[in-house]
Amino acid sequence: MTRRTLLSAAAGAAAAKPADPYRIIDPHVHVWKMDKRYPWAKETTNPPAEDATPEMLLDLMRKNGVAKTVIIQVIHYRWDNSFLADVLKQYPTYFQGVARVNPEDPAAPDHLSKLVEQKFRGVRLSPAGTAAGDWIKGPLMPPLWARCNQLKVPMTLLAPVVRMPDCEKLIEKYPDLTVVIDHMADSPIDKPAELLKLLALKRYPKVFVKISHTWSLSREGYPFRDTWAQVKRLYDGFGPQRLMWGTDWPIVNRHSSYSQALALVRDEMDFLNADDRAWMLGKTVEKVWPFPRA
Repeated sequence: MTRRTLLSAAAGAAAAKPADPYRIIDPHVHVWKMDKRYPWAKETTNPPAEDATPEMLLDLMRKNGVAKTVIIQVIHYRWDNSFLADVLKQYPTYFQGVARVNPEDPAAPDHLSKLVEQKFRGVRLSPAGTAAGDWIKGPLMPPLWARCNQLKVPMTLLAPVVRMPDCEKLIEKYPDLTVVIDHMADSPIDKPAELLKLLALKRYPKVFVKISHTWSLSREGYPFRDTWAQVKRLYDGFGPQRLMWGTDWPIVNRHSSYSQALALVRDEMDFLNADDRAWMLGKTVEKVWPFPRA
């Protein structure tokens, strides 16, 4: 066999080598339980009618090959993270948690520190696009963001796209802080120019985007093809190594099943190749929320 033949064979073997193995990790679900030990917040006027327990979630994960999950504190409990804290203690192998703190409380940074001691791996803020969310521009934000940066836990933002310029000012001030933008900032697909406010954040290498909530933006049924152009713009802007999927279970059940939420990225979006899917379904998530391999 000639040297050229050997090199050709080696190149062929390399091309045939499968993508690096990865675990499917869902970075966005909620859990709750109707239990007097974990009362709804007083602000909750329309609580869920059914449970969404970690055991139900674990069953879905097993059936769909999802190895790990990041649970986001659900708004029904507001700033009382005790139910999720107990879930994390009960199932540390499978879950990580993102807490909520009251952004209008000057003590929020200290609350976050205590939550991190309880093994939470990040905080979520939800500034509305109206004047009610103007606290994102207020004096209480820099201390909270600075503490998040000090603790080295991700900042997760559920914010409409009109809030991205306000968020950018904080991102620019804390460039070493990992920031995750939920649900494509719910940028409306019938106003494509609005997405530029989110795409402007691509210049910050520590900003990641969840391409979840296609169902909430779509005017079609599954697989919500009218949203794919927006996903593709984010893919072209941020690259797959800074994008991640997410089911938003059980909220997603109003529009599609848990299995469909996974299949949407794994099977349906035909502009993604195998390596893209490896990143968006797992490897990107592990950059933000690493799970032990054991």
